[in-house]
Amino acid sequence: MKVAILCSATLFTWTTFAFPASLFKSDISESTLAEITSLTETITRDLETKRRGGHVKRAFSAEAQRISITGDHRYIAPGSNDLRGPCPGLNAMANHGYLPRNGMSTITQMTKASNEVFGMGLDLAAFLSVYSAVMAGDLTSFSIGGKPKSNGVLGLTSSLGLLGEPQGLSGSHNRFEHDGSPLRADLYSTGDPVSLNLDQFEQLLSIPLGPNGIDDSVMTAFRLERVRHSIATNGHYFAGPVTFFALNPATYQFTYRFFANHTAENPEGYLDAQTLMAFEGVDKEDGHYKWSPGQERIPENWYRRFIGDEYTILDFTAEAVSIELANPELIRLGGNTGQPNTFTGVDIDDLTGNVFNAQTLLEGNNIICLAFASALQASPDILGGLVGNVLVAVQKLTSALDPILTSLNCPEVTKYDATLFKAFPGAGSGL
Repeated sequence: MKVAILCSATLFTWTTFAFPASLFKSDISESTLAEITSLTETITRDLETKRRGGHVKRAFSAEAQRISITGDHRYIAPGSNDLRGPCPGLNAMANHGYLPRNGMSTITQMTKASNEVFGMGLDLAAFLSVYSAVMAGDLTSFSIGGKPKSNGVLGLTSSLGLLGEPQGLSGSHNRFEHDGSPLRADLYSTGDPVSLNLDQFEQLLSIPLGPNGIDDSVMTAFRLERVRHSIATNGHYFAGPVTFFALNPATYQFTYRFFANHTAENPEGYLDAQTLMAFEGVDKEDGHYKWSPGQERIPENWYRRFIGDEYTILDFTAEAVSIELANPELIRLGGNTGQPNTFTGVDIDDLTGNVFNAQTLLEGNNIICLAFASALQASPDILGGLVGNVLVAVQKLTSALDPILTSLNCPEVTKYDATLFKAFPGAGSGL
């Protein structure tokens, strides 16, 4: 998946922020607030169950795990007014009606669909949904593709976005879309970071399969190749704490963790080329691969992760940290300075006021914690001026995640010098 994760308990302390009330035009309905309230209660119960019983893998259940692609969930190609974007998983869910087929999703719809179809933990799904709505939408809804063709589906003004007028996930370089992606090219190399790059797709399929097909070992090897290639070819290559420690690993980890077919014979999931091709909208004709934009689909006889083995925030964090510790090449911040192969590093001590350094960054969850701290510092003021149901809704969702986020034990970063990123033309927001 293209879309990635960032979170911390402090990131969600929205009430300390201030947002110009003049931009607030309307409120969400009581029914929408009720939906979000119900969702937060479900998340809270789910987290408490997992806290008491641990991470339990249950027996394979064909009925519960098989994802329907018939009836209301039959494949329908997007129409001319439907929005599709850089995340194949979201496109596939919209094409099968698990998300609205027009490509506009609410927080509640996205959270429930990601959990139902892919076995994404409710905590992770809720965070991704909130982050998407804040960074690319109107606080409670967002486009999975480009700029919405009308105002927010919940009645909020289209100007009510964290970074201005909502642009959708397609217009999100260094907020979602990033350099060194597995199957999308770098923005400053091709000008097109949304379309699937067939050369990269073939490169991925050329890597020898792992024990579970195109699994975590394959995706990590490919990640190293892609980062090296970006540094060697993209003069604007940038690796910030968020983009490199959270967004980048998420796109690789999600590909295997959520697209693999989970069966009784392969409880960890097996991802083969045919399954990946379906999810990525790729066909093979006369020996050549062909990508059809927006045509991603869920394969036949495809089974999601085991019920009870959902992939959570803590699962992602543990895997990302272990991969990066095993591959020190993936633990360096900075970027090219305008020409390929001019990578210059950033001193982590200077960046964080000595809260993190080269040694402490390798301890605990500190790699991800630095990404969280960066996201917090890069977030402009937003919610202090909001009133009514929209403020209540977002506060409910964020507070529901506090226990799981607090468990990461991230140290507080009181100083964060984002000016160090000004040396890199590809830094943008400095994430």
